[in-house]
Amino acid sequence: MKTFTPSSKEIVNDWILIDAADKVLGRVASLAAMRLRGKHKPTFAPHMDVGDYVVIINADKVRLTGSKMEDKKYYRHSGYPGGLKTTNAATILGGNYPERVLQNAINGMLPKNTLGRQLGRKLKIYSGGDHPHAGQKPRVLTVD
Repeated sequence: MKTFTPSSKEIVNDWILIDAADKVLGRVASLAAMRLRGKHKPTFAPHMDVGDYVVIINADKVRLTGSKMEDKKYYRHSGYPGGLKTTNAATILGGNYPERVLQNAINGMLPKNTLGRQLGRKLKIYSGGDHPHAGQKPRVLTVD
């Protein structure tokens, strides 16, 4: 058994557009992570970047189920003793950078290595309905 390695001619990177308005956070994130990784393609190789570019719009209108809007906590640390800061999802979605909720969810589903960072650069998230990638003619994908 040998690991399949696609050549550079076999790798085709498409552009995908996902509208996250009134969609559940986890469903949007898992669809985006799968498309970024390239697991939907027959030429998938776990050690290579064969995925698509993903553009997500309306990230500020993403929905969380249950009481996660208040209960879901995001942590960051300053590096100093006692420097742990805690924020909930409602504060982040109502703040200056609401796309970070989706960014954190998708990054948690990608590999934590060089490949994961490379895949993360192919993810474009915008809080409004406009995006500057119309020239790439992204294909619209619907979330269940």
